[in-house]
Amino acid sequence: MSDVRRPIKAALLQVHSLAGLALALLWAVVGITGATMAFEDEIEASLNSHIMRVDASATRRLTPDELVARLQADSGPGKVSAVTMSSDPSAAARIRFARSEGGTRPSSVYVDPYNGHVLGSPRGEDFFATVRKLHRWLLLPGDGNGMGRKITGSAAICLIVMLITGLVLRWPHRARSVKMWLKPNLGLRGRGLHRSLHAVIGTWVLPVYLVMTLTGLWYSFEWYKAGANWLLARPQATATAMQPKPPRGAAAAADKGEAGSEAKTEAKPLAFDRVWTTFLQQENNDYGRALLTLPAGAGTAVRVRSWSRDSSLESVRDEFRIDAVTGRVISSDRYANKTFGERVLAGVLDIHRGAILGWPGKLAFMLAAAMMPLFAVTGLLLYLSRRRHRRLARPPMGHLVPGE
Repeated sequence: MSDVRRPIKAALLQVHSLAGLALALLWAVVGITGATMAFEDEIEASLNSHIMRVDASATRRLTPDELVARLQADSGPGKVSAVTMSSDPSAAARIRFARSEGGTRPSSVYVDPYNGHVLGSPRGEDFFATVRKLHRWLLLPGDGNGMGRKITGSAAICLIVMLITGLVLRWPHRARSVKMWLKPNLGLRGRGLHRSLHAVIGTWVLPVYLVMTLTGLWYSFEWYKAGANWLLARPQATATAMQPKPPRGAAAAADKGEAGSEAKTEAKPLAFDRVWTTFLQQENNDYGRALLTLPAGAGTAVRVRSWSRDSSLESVRDEFRIDAVTGRVISSDRYANKTFGERVLAGVLDIHRGAILGWPGKLAFMLAAAMMPLFAVTGLLLYLSRRRHRRLARPPMGHLVPGE
């Protein structure tokens, strides 16, 4: 190694080692929780198949308001905040509830769309909700508005630094050798084996970790989200995407043009049926699944997300905002009308978890995330090994070397 490169690599090694020691446990937690959620939908579907399906019938299915009324008549667990309807005659409807004053949210329930009978609460929902909070916000107070969001975002930036420094540090003399890059030397023992596993497996997962961190920052920093929108979306789409969301549990200002309808909503809670009728007209009954969500604040705009029958990705959906009082369509955002850049932005979550590549992508991203503790362990072992070698190479105290 040349005299110029040696101090540069020594400095990079210090940065790589110290950052790794400081954040290894945090990265391991984020990696394990991310791997746990990789197949969340499939796991929940398997656990709850007995309450997610009903016997199809020629009987008319109940409207969202009729389902809510039946549920509340049976002393439902709280105020309804969202209803999921399906075009599949054998699919149960799902009802979600608003948070209580204490900030807790009751478990959602599946109901029979023909008679409103409660089929049960989904198993695994509370578990995955806790894992998601740990993954995103480290279970710290404030959830998305607290410090946890900034901590995980800062850790993601540090991980990018780790990936770059790690790549520079392991750059082999024979850089064009695929074997040198991708094949670990399992014949080694001790420090050599640890270094080989740390470097080679790190090379395997480096592209995946880069994708995870670059998309994960979208959920941590508004400046990052604004920059991505400015870069990839049209100006009008950027303005819509960057509208501030109301704080959780606080009353938000009403939407523009809806002031005249607010007085009506004070006396009577918002209902779904007018929105549902307008939505069916917009989609011409050509939908697979639709999620209707009431506003968190004092507005009257209900958000409706719609997925087609053959959609397997969360991001491939249409989205509407419809006034619950007048049935007026406030905004319409159809996936088919998005530019390539806007589709990338809409699919950030699917890209983040590898779902954009189908189940093989989800599996690859899950395995990569699950390997994060491996780097914490091998990195720590390498650091301790270097410390021990330096200590052994240091002259004993009191030992005189020539010239002293």
